[in-house]
Amino acid sequence: MSNKLNKEEKEILESYEKDEWVSVSKPANIAKYKAAATVTFKKDKRVNIRISELDLELLKERALIEGLPYQTLMSSVLHKYVTGRFAEKNA
Repeated sequence: MSNKLNKEEKEILESYEKDEWVSVSKPANIAKYKAAATVTFKKDKRVNIRISELDLELLKERALIEGLPYQTLMSSVLHKYVTGRFAEKNA
């Protein structure tokens, strides 16, 4: 993996591996952030949708390229769209 890292990334990795990094967060903050992450990523509802076979195949291809399960990619795209963070590329 380190073969793909640039010089700065290699320096950061070496520093981390030498245990030169220390957390600056207080335990209360860490607990707060963990709770927020748990709520944010909790998947508690199921939906069923019908999409074209071609769209599904393209979605699966894109997910493979991104290294994600296709359902995770779908969920991510929908989440970004409803929160206003989905940026459409102009052709």
